[in-house]
Order: sequence, then structure tokens, then C-alpha cells
Amino acid sequence: MRQVIISKGEDGFWVSQCPSLPGCISQGRTVDEAIENIRDAIKEYILVLEEDGINVPKENFDTLVLAV
Repeated sequence: MRQVIISKGEDGFWVSQCPSLPGCISQGRTVDEAIENIRDAIKEYILVLEEDGINVPKENFDTLVLAV
């Protein structure tokens, strides 16, 4: 399981990112598409790390949402 953040980009696309995997970012025209794309990106990111013998970062679910 991985935490994902989804937000609306300036171009109207939905941006999705996985904070526990630095640089693992994707997007989609819809929220559903952004979720599917980040799911694929996470799988590929982890696969490449494993193939290269690099430790996969652990997930951290410590999150604080602050509305200002």
C-alpha cells in the first residue's frame, strides 16, 4: 500500500504523486485516470528499484492535512 496525493494542476489535468517514492509523479485527465496512472507508475518504480538491487523505501502514513 502506498499513500498518494492527487491535486488539480494548472493545466486542468489531475496530478498524482507518491511521497514515499521521490519523483514518482503522474497525471490524468480525470481523477480515475490519474489514479490508474500513478498505480502503474508505482509498480514500475518499485520494479526498477528491485531490478537494480536498491532498497524500496518504506511507506509512511503520518499525514497532516492543514486548510488555511
